[in-house]
Amino acid sequence: MRTPVRYIHGAALLATGLLAGAFGYGAANVIPTFGAVPLDVRLTFHTTMMKVNEPVMQSAMALAIATTFGLAIAGRHRTRRLALGAGALALGSLLITLFGNVPLHAYFRAWAAGPVPDGHAAIFQRWELFHTLRTLTALAAFVLIVTAAVVPAPSTIEAPTPSRGP
Repeated sequence: MRTPVRYIHGAALLATGLLAGAFGYGAANVIPTFGAVPLDVRLTFHTTMMKVNEPVMQSAMALAIATTFGLAIAGRHRTRRLALGAGALALGSLLITLFGNVPLHAYFRAWAAGPVPDGHAAIFQRWELFHTLRTLTALAAFVLIVTAAVVPAPSTIEAPTPSRGP
């Protein structure tokens, strides 16, 4: 692999790995904790976390998108195709966040400041569904970039040497 491409590939591995890890942590630890605490604690934590989390995670998604599409531009053949797929998936994570999760945050802010309506559980479930989807797209992007790094391309796999008879 050419040296500049290696650096871009390393950046894409780091960016997609961080993104998948951050979303995965939320799915495995934060969301179950939300369900185990009283509603007022969840709303306080969720709204406080959003203040820091929104710009950080949107920046992480932008970095994953930039590095994977950068690898698609700099890479060749199979690496280019895998990086394009990873870039599309990272972009999918961002779109799910912007059009799925972020609009629901307005509800959480309003509920933290005032009464919570009876149908609040359905909106929490929608947010969790969007979070699951963006976690899966981020994880799939990471898997594609890892695949490009560690699985040899078909043309580089050595053919078995035919054995000779006795």
